[in-house]
Amino acid sequence: MLILPLWTYQSEDAGTIYLLTSFYLDAKEGTALAERIYFPYAFVAVLAIAAAIVGVIEIAKFKNRLLQMKLGALNSLFMAGAMGLGLYFASEIMDEKQLKYGWNYGMGVFFPAAAMICNVIANRFIRKDEKLVRSVDRIR
Repeated sequence: MLILPLWTYQSEDAGTIYLLTSFYLDAKEGTALAERIYFPYAFVAVLAIAAAIVGVIEIAKFKNRLLQMKLGALNSLFMAGAMGLGLYFASEIMDEKQLKYGWNYGMGVFFPAAAMICNVIANRFIRKDEKLVRSVDRIR
């Protein structure tokens, strides 16, 4: 998500190009960079980086499954926030510039959705493992 664009627009005559990434919005007139805006678009990057850090911590806490499930829920919130803000900022730009056609979402928008699905599956198997450990403890 941090590397790929979230949203792009190119006019029919290729005179105006907008590129929204996780860190900034680029506005190009022809080949020259007309404007680069960092605020508020960097909030998407902050949430994506926070999700990555929580994900690494979540993997490292394999001995504490309950904490791992809580971190998984927090990670899902961060990823949903990053994806939601990316879509919100793209729709705000479309409304502000009155762009109807010629825009498309980049792959950077869809990666958090795939990561959230993988996170839900991981939490399901962590919960299943926790139930198995508790059932074995009851037998002892």
